[in-house]
Amino acid sequence: MDLYKYIAIREDWPKDGISFKDITPLLQDKDAFKYAIDKMTEPFINKGITKVICADARGFLFGSVIAYKLNCAVVASRKKNKLPFVGLSQTYSLEYGSNTLEIAPNSILENDKVLVVDDLLATGGSAKALTDMVNRCKATIVGYSFVIELTSLKGREVLNKSPIYSLLTYNL
Repeated sequence: MDLYKYIAIREDWPKDGISFKDITPLLQDKDAFKYAIDKMTEPFINKGITKVICADARGFLFGSVIAYKLNCAVVASRKKNKLPFVGLSQTYSLEYGSNTLEIAPNSILENDKVLVVDDLLATGGSAKALTDMVNRCKATIVGYSFVIELTSLKGREVLNKSPIYSLLTYNL
């Protein structure tokens, strides 16, 4: 299935010069969404993953379903001030600003094997923030799974050496 036709390109959003890759059409097509989830999960089946950590908010759409398919728990990392009790937080830079992600206490334990899931790998800021929190918990990153990777922004270079799977790639 050609999933590129399910990605809408929104120029100059959220600010001038950004070519936003909109996953809304992919989410709205049940066959494309199912195919995307299956492909993003496939490389990580039988890897002993105990937790999937995903970033607020589009990462939740994929991470929770992937966790279900892998028969493991999901850790929803929220944007700053969205959790009632914070265990860890990590601030990071975006291609157009900065943000902070937080997780609840004891979300990730020392023996956990963790898959990082998000919709987009650009500069690697949010995935690196998730990686740093997992590392601070002394858990193991098993891999990364993304819907889209913007290869020219070299986000994979800031991540650890675990396998990285990107469903779609764009070279800006």
